[in-house]
Amino acid sequence: MKSLIRILSKKKLKISFAESCTGGLLASAITSTSGASKVFDLGLITYSNWAKIKVLKVNQNIIEKYGAVSPECCFAMVKSLSKISRANINISITGIAGPKGGTKQKPVGLVYIGVKKGNKIEINKCLFKSKKRSLIQKATVKKALNLIFRAVK
Repeated sequence: MKSLIRILSKKKLKISFAESCTGGLLASAITSTSGASKVFDLGLITYSNWAKIKVLKVNQNIIEKYGAVSPECCFAMVKSLSKISRANINISITGIAGPKGGTKQKPVGLVYIGVKKGNKIEINKCLFKSKKRSLIQKATVKKALNLIFRAVK
C-alpha cells in the first residue's frame, strides 16, 4: 500500500471510490496507511439501490433494466463519482458477495469494478470462485488495487 500511495503522491494523483459489495474495505485499505491523506479524496459506500440512485445519481432505469450488479450500473457509478469527487482516478465496485443473493445469471462472486482515469472508463468483470463473503470482498479489493496500480503506471 505504501508503494501505491508513494506513486500516486509522486504523480500528484488523487483517488476516490464508490463501493457497494466491499462496504468500504477498499477505502479502509488505503486509509490504514500513513500518507493516504495526500492521495485519497472521497469514499462512498452506496450499498442500497436507493443510495446509488440518490447519492450517485445512477438512473433508476439502469437498475431496473440491468440490475445493480451489471456493467451498466458500474459504468454509471464511476462516471457519476468522477463528477462528485476531485480525483484523477475513480473506482466503482458493485457485486454479489454472498453467500446468498446469487442467481444462475448472476452468481455469488460476480463483481464489476469500474476504473475511470481521465476520459477513459474501463469496466472489469470478475467472477471469484469462493462462496465466502469475506474472501470475495478481499479478492475484490486486491483486484481493485491491482487495477489502480495498472492505471498509474
